[in-house]
Amino acid sequence: MEKRHSEIRILKEIAELLNEGTEVKGILSEVLAKLLHVTGLTSGWIFLIEPDGNYVLAAKENLPPALSRNDYKPMCSGDCWCIDRYNNGRLHKAINIIECKRIEAALLEKRNDTNGLTHHATVPLRAGDEKFGILNVGAPNKTHFEPEELALLESIAFQIGTALKRIKLTEGEQETALTAERNRLARDLHDSVNQLLFSLSLTARGGAEMAKEADTKETFLYIQDLAQEALSEMRALIWQLRPRGLENGLTSALIGYGEMLGLKLQTEVNGVISLPGKVEEALWRIGQEALANCKKHSGQTNADLCLSIERHKVIMVISDCGSGFYYDGKTGRIPSLGLKSMKDRTESLNGMFILQSSPQKGTKIVITIPI
Repeated sequence: MEKRHSEIRILKEIAELLNEGTEVKGILSEVLAKLLHVTGLTSGWIFLIEPDGNYVLAAKENLPPALSRNDYKPMCSGDCWCIDRYNNGRLHKAINIIECKRIEAALLEKRNDTNGLTHHATVPLRAGDEKFGILNVGAPNKTHFEPEELALLESIAFQIGTALKRIKLTEGEQETALTAERNRLARDLHDSVNQLLFSLSLTARGGAEMAKEADTKETFLYIQDLAQEALSEMRALIWQLRPRGLENGLTSALIGYGEMLGLKLQTEVNGVISLPGKVEEALWRIGQEALANCKKHSGQTNADLCLSIERHKVIMVISDCGSGFYYDGKTGRIPSLGLKSMKDRTESLNGMFILQSSPQKGTKIVITIPI
């Protein structure tokens, strides 16, 4: 009875922690630490696995040096028995891993830094038929998990899977609501401000044609030019709010946006560009800002766009051969609000922002975001 009460207490503490979480990376790290604390286990790690089999080390706690060396390189590359079984559809419940390929590799290298960790339990993370990855836990010199221990781990893994699904659904709802609000605002701008500016432009042109005095004619023409400029800015804003072509992919949308600005994009795409919604949205907004800067400041009508997928990351490079400006990357000071917003968007997704520019040698931005 006491053991049963202990299990219920553990599940309650885990559930309370999961219910508070709204961000995947943070919640996985916290729940893993809590799990090890309440169960008395010492080491754990969580792999999130995509449908195509690619995986990422999403959380880790107290891994031995053999697995954490070189910034956790042994955990971030290569295959292993538990991931292979998961990808082959043969991992349905918590099991004992008798031979861990990653630990074995460390032992074969005669590294004495596994801290006694030789075996671990593996548990699939799922909610209904939807799978998210695997949870691995272990302890020094623990070579076997009893059935009741595996059952408890399965219950915890189900809680984690349910929380991951909840967060995924919430993010989807938020993204849908945000898109709807942007579309509404774009429609309102098109139907009101855009039409008023168009009417102002026509009125100014008519006034210029009817004016007899040179000063009056010049004033009307100036008003017409301002109205046309404001119309161009408004069309760009509406495009940003409701991009035509994004449903056909990021590259297509950026090419279309460049054409609207009067920029011709030379594009290069490497790999299959299929991106998570948040990443695609961020790259779209960053690309808009970068192309707008090219149009305003480079003095050029051409720009280059390169999109490539490497293992677990997407890289976007936008460059021009225009005016450029002096930038000292060593200081880390970003010279404009637009560039700072690009950097902030990138870093909000744990990405890396690189800016390169020199007077009369053009400007290049390199965005790298993990996926």
